Parts: sequence; structure tokens; C-alpha cells
Amino acid sequence: MHDFAGNDYLGLARDPRLAQAQAEGARRFGAGAGASHLVSGHLGVHEALEQRLAELTGRPRALLFSTGYMANLGTLQALCDGNTHLFQDRLNHASLLDGARLAGARSRRFHHRDLNDLDRLLARVPSDTLKLVISDGVFSMDGDVADIEGLATVSARHDAWLMIDDAHGLGVLGDRGEGCAGRAQDAARVPILVGTLGKALGTAGAFVAGSHELIDHLIQFARPYVYTTAQPPGVAAATLKALDILAAEPERRARLLSLVRYFRHEAERLGLPLAHSDTPIQPLLLGESLRTLRWAAALREAGFLVGAIRPPTVPQGQARLRITLSARHTHDTLDALLEALAGLQQAERAA
Repeated sequence: MHDFAGNDYLGLARDPRLAQAQAEGARRFGAGAGASHLVSGHLGVHEALEQRLAELTGRPRALLFSTGYMANLGTLQALCDGNTHLFQDRLNHASLLDGARLAGARSRRFHHRDLNDLDRLLARVPSDTLKLVISDGVFSMDGDVADIEGLATVSARHDAWLMIDDAHGLGVLGDRGEGCAGRAQDAARVPILVGTLGKALGTAGAFVAGSHELIDHLIQFARPYVYTTAQPPGVAAATLKALDILAAEPERRARLLSLVRYFRHEAERLGLPLAHSDTPIQPLLLGESLRTLRWAAALREAGFLVGAIRPPTVPQGQARLRITLSARHTHDTLDALLEALAGLQQAERAA
């Protein structure tokens, strides 16, 4: 079965070097951390990983969380309360929306990638209130990228903080795989940067990167950090190896982005209804949920695993196949998938 549903963008999840590093980490430090970071679970391998993630993203510090969901919930719960005004892109990930609810903050959602709408909403609240703008970096169901520079400019104009969840950009975008914010926008412009380790880096867990003051605050007040057993040390060791490979093998990212361009060119030639995306997330817009399920089932029969995304994950009438590309894919595999998709389209037209 060819996997076009997962988020293993660089093909690292099955890399034997990561498996070896994880096994060696477990042998050295144990299978589990044994306690939360603030008790005795924060080991040297965790500290080393946090330092490497801070360096990659160009931030003073980084803080590990067990999952990306927990990182977003913990950050928003620690930073916001009922007096905080949150402004979120309408297509933000569910963990960001849930984090706002958990914090009890006043939350508004601006039109997708619409800086004018964000500016209008920010102008409506008093200038002396606490304001936080939040956006995905790469939108997980659409594959398009936030205008980080524009978001930072609008946020600064209204004295608002900016938080970017770059789960799907880390490892893929940027000159060194630092993501769509990373070094292009420093901590003064994007004070809160979230990344995950279970996608392009192939392991598990997440982190928040930012200033010393931000990280100190999260250590004390982010409940999903304070009250959770630390990441297994073997996973941290495997992630350090993934970062080594990311730095030493830039051809992985180059190959991935080349495959994205090839896939889009061939899909356009075949008349397939792809959404606009220059990232490994390539949504094929089919509209109806039942149609999307039929296509996904037919593809599975043909040996291709593709996600069938329907409401409420996406708006009504916007069901799609979420096709994700990886550096481990080949042109032959892409050609076979494209042929299967074209066949389904032709069969519908002939019916």
C-alpha cells in the first residue's frame, strides 16, 4: 500500500538511523522518562533537543511538549484569560480553537488569510487590551501558507502578539527546514512559535520556541507541560538524529519540493481539481462527502492510501482527498496515483 495520507514529508519515520538512535537512547536513559519535566523526567537528551530546536528556529529557547495538541492547549491556557482578545484564522487547527475555549478568552475568527479582515477586527478592541493573533503556518487541510510577514505587520500595528503553529512547515520550508516563520521572522515579530516533531522530523512530540521570558512562564503555568510525564528519552534521541539528517541532507527537501511541482504539473495536465498549494499537502477538491469516500475506497483497492476529508473538518461542500507527498515517493508512484485519479474522473464523466 502506497501511503499518500500521512505527514512523513521527508521520509524519516522509517529511516533506520532514527530507529537505531531511539533504541540507543532507550538503552542509555530507559524506556520512559519516569516523571514530569519538573520532577525528575527532564534528562540531558531533552535539554539537548530543546537547544537544537531553538537554534533551528532562531529563537533563544524552546520547550518540549508531548504532543502538538498539548503544546497549543498549554500555551493558550498559560497566556490567556477572560480579558484576552484572541484573533484566529478561520481555518486554524482544532487544537488552537480548543485552546482558546480552555483559556476562556474572547475569541474572534478572521476570514482565511484576509489581513484586511484581521486589521478591521483588531481595530474594534481598545488599544490597551491584551491581544493575540493566531494562525497556522501551513494549513493542514488546504496546504496553503499564511502570510507571516503580513500577519506580523498587522499585529505590530495593533500592539498584538503573534502565535504561529508551524506544524506542517517545520522541516519542509525555509532555507534550512526551519519552517515558514523560523529565521525569516525573529522572536520580536513572531513571539510564539509552535512546531511538531511527528511530521517532517518523523518522531513524536512538539515544542514551543520563543523568548526566555515566554519559556519561563510556560514552565510554571502551562498545565499540559507541568502535569505530564516527559517525552520518552529514546524519542528525543531519535529526534536529535532527525535534526542531524535535516542539516546534512538538504537534498531530501529539494527532492520533496521537486515532487510537489511534478505532481501539480501532471495533475493540471489531466484536469484534476487540485486546490492551490505549493507544499506537500495537495487537496483534490471533490465537493460531496459520498463522492470523496467512493474515490478514497477505489484508490485503496488500487493500492493507494489517501485521506478522505469531510465536514466538519472542512466546510460543507468542500470535501476533498488530502493527498500528501513524501521524499520517499518516486515519480513512478506519482504517475500511478495520477493515472488512478484520472481513471476515476473519466469513469464519472462516462457514467
